[in-house]
Amino acid sequence: MDAFTAGLLQRIEAAESDLTKARADGDDFLVDVELAELEDLRRLAAEHGVEVGAV
Repeated sequence: MDAFTAGLLQRIEAAESDLTKARADGDDFLVDVELAELEDLRRLAAEHGVEVGAV
């Protein structure tokens, strides 16, 4: 796995974790921010052929 792929997967994992915390905290604004971040990261992954597990 190259550095780009590893970094991208790490960022996705972090965003998913932050999303879970935002939901648990009831922070609707942060939920929206994290969902947008995940959407962008997943799009980037798809554009570069990086497989991301479904969450």
